Amino acid sequence: MTVTELVSYEDALAAYDPVMGLEVHVELGTKTKMFCGCSTALGAEPNTQTCPTCLGLPGSLPVVNATGVESAIKIGLALNCEIAEWCRFARKNYFYPDMPKNFQTSQYDEPIAYNGYLDVDVDGEVFRVEIERAHMEEDTGKSTHVGGATGRIHGAQHSLLDYNRAGIPLIEIVTKPIVGAGKKAPEVAKAYVTELRELIKSLGVSEARMEMGQMRCDVNLSLRPHGVEKFGTRSETKNVNSLRSVERAVRFEVQRHAAVLGDGGTIIQETRHFHEEDGSTTSGRVKEEAEDYRYFPEPDLVPVAPTRAWVEELRGGLPELPRVYRNRLREEWGLSRHEMQSVLNAGAIDLITATIDEGAPADQARKWWMGELARRANEDGVELAALPITPAQVARVCALVKEGSLNDKLARQTIEGVLAGEGGPDEVVTKRGLKVVSDEGALGTAVDEAIAANAAIADKIRGGKVAAAGALVGAVMKATRGQADAARVRELILEKLGVEGRRSSLGP
Repeated sequence: MTVTELVSYEDALAAYDPVMGLEVHVELGTKTKMFCGCSTALGAEPNTQTCPTCLGLPGSLPVVNATGVESAIKIGLALNCEIAEWCRFARKNYFYPDMPKNFQTSQYDEPIAYNGYLDVDVDGEVFRVEIERAHMEEDTGKSTHVGGATGRIHGAQHSLLDYNRAGIPLIEIVTKPIVGAGKKAPEVAKAYVTELRELIKSLGVSEARMEMGQMRCDVNLSLRPHGVEKFGTRSETKNVNSLRSVERAVRFEVQRHAAVLGDGGTIIQETRHFHEEDGSTTSGRVKEEAEDYRYFPEPDLVPVAPTRAWVEELRGGLPELPRVYRNRLREEWGLSRHEMQSVLNAGAIDLITATIDEGAPADQARKWWMGELARRANEDGVELAALPITPAQVARVCALVKEGSLNDKLARQTIEGVLAGEGGPDEVVTKRGLKVVSDEGALGTAVDEAIAANAAIADKIRGGKVAAAGALVGAVMKATRGQADAARVRELILEKLGVEGRRSSLGP
C-alpha cells in the first residue's frame, strides 16, 4: 500500500479507536557486557570486543553484570514498578544471524520490574501510561548488508557481521495497551518516549541517545471500531529511533490500518520497517507469538534475588526525577505549564540548561533554542540536539548581543554561519563582518545622510511627530546593512533634529 492510498487521519479516527503498545529498548551505560567482561566502548575495530561467552563458544559460561541489575532496579523504581524478590533469565530461541549462540538471554515470565506507570503531559492533559514490565536482556550484533539499494538484506550481495555489540546490556520497557488517547495517540506516544528518555538520562544509567541507537522504540498499533471491546490485530514497527519518528509512525499506521480495514481487508500481525524520508512503513516479517520463541529458563545463570534492603537503598538514592525537575525549572525560568511543555516537546530542556550553565540568561537561552534554532531543526527534519551548534556557542551569541556587538538580526546571521560550519560565533562575526556599527562618527554620518535624503520626514519630527523617526531609523539601518545600534540611531536623530526632550514619547 502506498502513501497515496491512505485514508485521512481524521477519517480513520471517525471510525476507529487506536490502541498502542510501546516497547522501548535502552542500552545501559555499563563498562562491560551483560554476561561477560568484554568492553562496551564504541568505535573499536569490528569483532575486537568479543570472547568465548559473547561468541557462544562451547564450554563458555555467562556471569551477570551486577551494575546492569542495579540499573534495571533503578529504572523500575523510577517507573513506579514493583521489584521482584526473585526472578531469573530465560533463553529466547530463534535464528539470530547477529547472535552467534543462536538465542538471546532475556527474561520472559519473571521480569525484574513490573506493574508500574509513567505520567505524561499532552496539551495540558495528563495521560497515565501503565508499564507491564521492565526486563533485562542483551543486544545482538550489527549486520551490514552490502550491495543492495536500501541497506537492508533484501537485494544485498553479501552481509558483514560485527559481534562487538553482541551482549551489550539492554533494558526492555513494555507498556500495557494504551487506550483512550484518541486523536492524540501520536502525541501521547511521542510524549511517553520523551518522558522516558528524560527519566533514563536523569538516572545516569544510559545517555539514551536515540540517534546512536542507545534507545529505540518498537511501536505496536491496532485499531478497533468505536464501541468494540476486543482489540484488533496489531502491527509492530521496529527500531524507531527518534521522537519525531515515533509520532509519525503511529500516525501512519493508524491511517494504513484504517485504509486496509475500510476496504474489507485483514491486518497481518507482522513487523514493519519505518522510513525516515517520508514517514511510511513497509512490511518486514510475519510476527511470531511468544510460544514460537520456545522460551525456557536459562540453566547457566542463577536467579536474581535483590534484597529489600538493597532495593530501598537504591530507592533512597534516586535523583530528582524529570517531572519534579521540570516544575522547579519552570518556576525558576518563569514559564507557564504550556511553555514548559513546548520546551519538553522540542527536546530543549538540557540544551537550555547547558546554555544557562555557560553564562547565558535563562530568557535568552530559551529564546534562541525555541526560536531560530527550533525553526531550523524543523526545516531540516532533525532533532534540536542534532543541530551542529553547541550550548557554549549559543551562550557566546547571547554574550555578544548583551555587550552590544550584535543585534538580533546579526545574531541570527551569526547562528546561520555556525550552523553552516563556518566556525564559532566570533569567527563567523569576523569572517562575515557582522559587528554592530557603534562608532559615533560613522553613525552620525549615516544619520545626517538619512535626514538630508528625507527632509519631509525630518520636518514632521521637528514639528512634534516624533513617531516618524522610525522611518529615518529604518533608512539608517538599511544603509548600514542592519549593523547599526538602532537605539543609538534614534537618539542621534532626535538630538540632531533638536527634539531629544521628546524621546520618551517615541513608539516602539
